[in-house]
Amino acid sequence: MTPNVTHLELELAPADGQRLASLCGPFDDNLKQLERRLGVEINYHNQHFHVVGPVAVTQAVGELLRDLYLATQPVRGQGVPDITPEQVHLAIKEARVLEQDDESDPGYRYGKEVTIKTKRGLIKPRTPNQAQYVAHILTHDITFGIGPAGTGKTYLAVAAAVDALERQEIRRILLTRPAVEAGEKLGFLPGDLSQKVDPYLRPLYDALFEMLGFERVEKLIERNVIEVAPLAYMRGRTLNDAFIILDESQNTTVEQMKMFLTRIGFNSKAVITGDITQIDLPRNAKSGLRHAIEVLSEVEGLSFNFFRAEDVVRHPVVARIVRAYEAFDDAQKRQQSATQTKGESPA
Repeated sequence: MTPNVTHLELELAPADGQRLASLCGPFDDNLKQLERRLGVEINYHNQHFHVVGPVAVTQAVGELLRDLYLATQPVRGQGVPDITPEQVHLAIKEARVLEQDDESDPGYRYGKEVTIKTKRGLIKPRTPNQAQYVAHILTHDITFGIGPAGTGKTYLAVAAAVDALERQEIRRILLTRPAVEAGEKLGFLPGDLSQKVDPYLRPLYDALFEMLGFERVEKLIERNVIEVAPLAYMRGRTLNDAFIILDESQNTTVEQMKMFLTRIGFNSKAVITGDITQIDLPRNAKSGLRHAIEVLSEVEGLSFNFFRAEDVVRHPVVARIVRAYEAFDDAQKRQQSATQTKGESPA
């Protein structure tokens, strides 16, 4: 046998042709994704699976197959659910197959032991940075989540807010974001101000609908338990007994960020999310998020959490796109630095 390569024999029970087809996917696409992503070979006959690959990975692949097969259990009135490529991707991320677990990390402990229960089901961090982020939300008054799109910054913050509301730790949830156009003008959108900014708040609504259901969200909004509003509506208020989320904070000005942070009242938590690589402010305006990182990094009671391409939980190509942009930006910075250094050299 080749060194560092092992064979795993696995029997999935109970035997069910429909469930097996769901697990494998059309033309075995789900199994091919596991093989491609994890560097293993998977063969099967009926319910019997044979996995060949690196010692450290093969056992984990066996656990993944068992978990995914468990997820094919028939749902009453709906039959056998399909296992989608997205579910396979998320299962790989959650299992952290290619990473070394660090049990001394509080984020690791949170991710393994604590879940957030919502109408959607159990929500839990899928990467070490996500786990640390949620752990910091629980233990800090103000938490910053900074990183590229698709890393779960907003989604996990909304989940934590819903969990706190269900546990009656807070009395209301406030979700806000600056209404800054990403290349399009608000004036061209139909309706009053509230209708004009609704498209900017849609990701927050979507997360709430998924976790609580449309009807319940509508009732909570009517009772003002949940408030979704543009950042300008926060001025002059003091927010007590609340969980406040500021989304897309890279598009706040310095003044707006200071205004928001000073709204926080007693028994309240705030989560500020943003991506400093996607700032839509005018060129002469400094991002309030960038400024906050510089000014507040040493302030007690605040935590800063930085996500990377490895934390992207959308389609795998999204992570590769993020890495490509990061590499391009780094190359440009090195080129600019080299040009400046050359210009400063004596003739």
